[in-house]
Amino acid sequence: MDTLPNIVLVHGAWADGSSWSEVIPRLQADGYRVTAPQFPLTSLAADVARLRQVLEAQDGPTVVAGHSYGGQIITALGTDAPNAVALVYVAAFALDEGESLGALLAQGPTPAALEHLITDKQGQVWLPEGDFVERFAAGVDPARARVLHAVQQPIAGSSFADVLGAPAWKSLPSWYLVAERDQAIPPQAEQLFASRMGATTVSVPAGHLAMLSHPAETTDLIKAAAGSVGGQLPA
Repeated sequence: MDTLPNIVLVHGAWADGSSWSEVIPRLQADGYRVTAPQFPLTSLAADVARLRQVLEAQDGPTVVAGHSYGGQIITALGTDAPNAVALVYVAAFALDEGESLGALLAQGPTPAALEHLITDKQGQVWLPEGDFVERFAAGVDPARARVLHAVQQPIAGSSFADVLGAPAWKSLPSWYLVAERDQAIPPQAEQLFASRMGATTVSVPAGHLAMLSHPAETTDLIKAAAGSVGGQLPA
């Protein structure tokens, strides 16, 4: 009988691995081995290198889930991601070859959560507290959202210009959770990402931090991906 696949959870910008804190215990309770590493957010190349390091350390097949910019990281794994057998996108970017975050965001009005980004002298981009609590973390208890703001990790502004190579979703099966009330990535864009990937898709009435406001639905989608691939690497 197949064992369960491993689960690796990839956080996005202005966050860290604790953003998966409501999903991790649910997966662990069902017997999954879960890793939620910290990413430097200093460049896409550095973030992908960290993810490859984590994946190479996994003992067997691994489902990789990414939130927000974490979707950019898992997509940029390309076609040779070690031990990865499935991808799960949670309110996440899922770009195609030749696309960049900056070019994508420039195509329409700036999402409400990103209207007042702060870039410091080192080129690191931060979210101000008001936009973080009221928009980025909409649907999360405000007291908790303020804590999340306090521990946010900035992202290098240069990451918005990084152009994607061959996307991992073209060689791995994908699942997508659309956050219908997202104010950081337009829900219509999330639907487009999911559609062109051919991803198995669910929609939830959640804001951008769906894994915190709707952890049960997020966990169920990850488990659905895990159940479809099993615990053995392809021959």
